[in-house]
Amino acid sequence: MSRLSSIIGRRSSWGVPYFIFMLFFVLAPLVIMVWYAFTDAQGHLTFYNIAEFFQESEAVNTLVYSVGIAIINTALCILIGYPAAYFLSNSKINKSSILVVLFLLPMLINVLVRTLATVALFGWMKIPLGQGTLIFGMVYNYLPFMILPIYNVLAKLDKSYSEAAQDLGASPVRVFLKVTLPLSVPGILSGVMMVFMPTISTFAIAELLTMNNIKLFGTIIQENINNGMWNYGAMLSMIMLVFIVIMNLITGDQSENTNSGVGGLI
Repeated sequence: MSRLSSIIGRRSSWGVPYFIFMLFFVLAPLVIMVWYAFTDAQGHLTFYNIAEFFQESEAVNTLVYSVGIAIINTALCILIGYPAAYFLSNSKINKSSILVVLFLLPMLINVLVRTLATVALFGWMKIPLGQGTLIFGMVYNYLPFMILPIYNVLAKLDKSYSEAAQDLGASPVRVFLKVTLPLSVPGILSGVMMVFMPTISTFAIAELLTMNNIKLFGTIIQENINNGMWNYGAMLSMIMLVFIVIMNLITGDQSENTNSGVGGLI
């Protein structure tokens, strides 16, 4: 009994459930995905799936198009979300927490319900579904994911930096460009990660807002899996995983460079 209590009392023992969870629900699925990606239907090792991806123009073009849509969606979310987050983080605004809840309230509604409501709205306004409605739906669904991380960073910024810059004669615009904006870059990068990658991999929003006339990369993956082409679908999923890793590396390096640059500036 004493031995059991000593094991439970160790801080490292409390990490065992999380390790088991990661093993079965994170590591194991990744291993299975890689195995399917580099095997054929008979289970033999092959590079046919990756070769088929580069030979199939539809999949490559869909990936390029999806990246373009993701860039547009991310840029619009930054242009709309940053001013909103800056407005909400301003300490002079009363009841800003209530405004934050109102901005983030759509996140509590299922994405399919929100998208179907958007489709119904476009139908009522007699707006034809296409690329424009797709981009609108993407911005509508992912804008809160851009506002939240930027708001969290801006709300926690040390106001003494801005006050020191103002005392040294900097104009409000210069204070924002030289102090506030550089210090808020980590929040922007977090928002980019939360918007860019889901935009490429989503398929439900594109199907509903374009009547499946426009396909994103997530749609190609979903169609292959549903048609029983597990090996090729796994390869496409692995390509998405490579994109995620590359984005993480880029945003991580940019965040470190920004922090060091701001530190030198201050």
